[in-house]
Amino acid sequence: MSYGVSVALQAAVYQHLLADPSLVALVGSAIYDEVPNGTIPATYVSLGPEVALGRSDGSSAGAEHRFVVSVVSDVAGFATAKGVAIAVSDALDAAELSLARGALVSLRFDRAEASREEAANLRRIDLRFVARVDDV
Repeated sequence: MSYGVSVALQAAVYQHLLADPSLVALVGSAIYDEVPNGTIPATYVSLGPEVALGRSDGSSAGAEHRFVVSVVSDVAGFATAKGVAIAVSDALDAAELSLARGALVSLRFDRAEASREEAANLRRIDLRFVARVDDV
């Protein structure tokens, strides 16, 4: 296994989302690796947790990265958050990303979970993706 591609994968996902016209039309530049302090937009996208599993074989050191991209919104109902989540899913599912280190073998949507955070009056959709990478 190699965890060496993790930073390159995260950077490529982030840059790919920032460059997606459909997503940018919905949230502008409110796509974060870390949500900033202070006032934040009503709806935003945030890169979330990741789990990496070893997937090396005889030819390369590889890993499977299971990561979350979250859509968070204080807009009433789920329609706005779901529209943004669809744009994130469309942008990343089967995307061909160029990595600064290693190579992306595949990237696919795994599942999504929509929830309400009642105390903060937020809607949240966590989209889970699976990326297979080789550290070549």
